Amino acid sequence: MTLSAVLLAGGESTRMGRDKATLEWHRLPLWACQLEKLRALTSNIFVSTRCAVPWRPADVKLVIDESPSRGPLSGLTASLAVIETDCLLVLAVDMPFITLSHLKKLRDSAEPGVGAVPVVSGKVEPLAAVYPKRARSIFAEALKGTDHSLQRVVRRLTALELVREIPIGAAADHFYRSINYPTDLQL
Repeated sequence: MTLSAVLLAGGESTRMGRDKATLEWHRLPLWACQLEKLRALTSNIFVSTRCAVPWRPADVKLVIDESPSRGPLSGLTASLAVIETDCLLVLAVDMPFITLSHLKKLRDSAEPGVGAVPVVSGKVEPLAAVYPKRARSIFAEALKGTDHSLQRVVRRLTALELVREIPIGAAADHFYRSINYPTDLQL
């Protein structure tokens, strides 16, 4: 299976009060920590944002959301449109607790044409997942509609057997947390 990866970094960071991608995490900006994990899985990496960002490394391709942005749904749709690989591994910039081993498990659970989405505390986690390129039409359809819920998109992908759900044990739930407030950066 061929794999691309995208770092989703297009959120407005309203609750955080500043760009999450540039927050410091273990002495590095979050974007750098997350890209390091993705680089261990593939060399074909994108950053998805609402606009150009000054921190993107030159060897990482840029994907810009079509206006108006509908959050991560826009970034996922745009990223799936440009990949030339079987699957796309997705990682949100604001999920620093996820480990490389968890990402490898997701990658290894996918296959050409069928992605893998973790189920955490009974809900799918669409922002740390693997999607097949052929799921693009489902994302594009959702983007054109009025319901931009990624939970619903993933349920549809599961019903169409385009992704399989991977249960994550309760002991690993914390790896899939996102940070939204400054206090969330505490370990």
